[in-house]
Amino acid sequence: MQRLLTALLTLITLATAATPCGAAETARVILPKHRLEARELAVIVNDADPLSRQIAHYYQQRRGIPEGNLIHINFDPNRSAMSREEFTILKHSVDAATPASVQAYALTWAAPYRVECMSITSAFALGFDKRYCSAKTCALTQATAYFASNSATPYTDFKIRPTMAIAAQDFPQAKALIERGIASDGSRPKGTAYLLSTTDKARNVRAQFYPEIKKVFARFINTEVVRLNALLNRDDVLFYFTGRVQVDGLDTLNFLPGAAADHLTSTGGKLTDSKQMSALRWLEAGATGSYGTVVEPCAHTSKFPNPGLLMQHYMQGETLIEAYWKSVQMPGEGIFIGEPLAAPYDFLDIEQNPGEIIVRTGSIKPGLYQLQSAPATIGPFQPILNYQIGYPLEALRIPDRGAAVYRLIPLPPSVPLQ
Repeated sequence: MQRLLTALLTLITLATAATPCGAAETARVILPKHRLEARELAVIVNDADPLSRQIAHYYQQRRGIPEGNLIHINFDPNRSAMSREEFTILKHSVDAATPASVQAYALTWAAPYRVECMSITSAFALGFDKRYCSAKTCALTQATAYFASNSATPYTDFKIRPTMAIAAQDFPQAKALIERGIASDGSRPKGTAYLLSTTDKARNVRAQFYPEIKKVFARFINTEVVRLNALLNRDDVLFYFTGRVQVDGLDTLNFLPGAAADHLTSTGGKLTDSKQMSALRWLEAGATGSYGTVVEPCAHTSKFPNPGLLMQHYMQGETLIEAYWKSVQMPGEGIFIGEPLAAPYDFLDIEQNPGEIIVRTGSIKPGLYQLQSAPATIGPFQPILNYQIGYPLEALRIPDRGAAVYRLIPLPPSVPLQ
């Protein structure tokens, strides 16, 4: 017994020496949920496609996606499209196997890329519905409530599970894509956003947005409006938006991990058999995400990514799949491809000073919030003050009152500031 007491006293002495009396421990800061997590993503694998199985297994392992989120289906992969009837049976099977916690899907194939008039990513996200297809040539389609929203839980909020295809024509390309997405996480890249205004009048319709995009984003990221048909010999490409049937010079560019790039044209989403440039060429050149339409959309900007919205949501710490989906108002005819969980601007820096904690992050959305404090993560929490946060947030300054935990929760706009 004496030896045991001596040993315990020794441990207590060592612990006291390691933590000087009065030394403050770093407080924990809990911020509102702002993005999709790996545990909320389900990976859909086609067991009849060896490449799909290989991609799904690798991605599930590398991203730490729960085994229960791997959903198996079986269909002939050797075609570009499937019928509504066949898809409906597959979708019922997927719905039944999807855990309640899942908010989004990742597909693991490049073909088929279409379900009749819808892209396969939109069909999985929204269910097959002809409202999301053009009723006649050049008609507009149904918009989604997810467009431009601040939701971090799209299925909970809108019954939509945004879907992105980890699309590749062989495993080395898929592996490289996945690794680029992982490498991008929290990297805060210092690349350039290239907004190309081309001579292709029919496909250059997004150029009308470029001056305002540059005005807003130039203070955060180097943003260039370039009047060229093709970008050449640049080594810092983070965003690249253009309108062309064929984009030349991709082999002269270096895309940074996490880069998003797409070209507005009719059938860039016909991944494996387009007469125009397939969106796959962007991924093969080094981009981490892209988009294209699978049927004739006509040049409606609402059917293509809005570059400013994509950049805004991406730079607020959201994942690639969220930023891309939120940038397209009418996504029914468009396919989203890339590494879904890439999040280069998801970061959190906390600096604790006497009497104050400084939080630096891009993930707090504009709005009204309440700061609360507690002695432990389980509470009880007490209100301290309310904040009206705008965009962009340079830093959040929290008065440090000696609490172990602080959290920020969103409030309805009607709540008055204190």
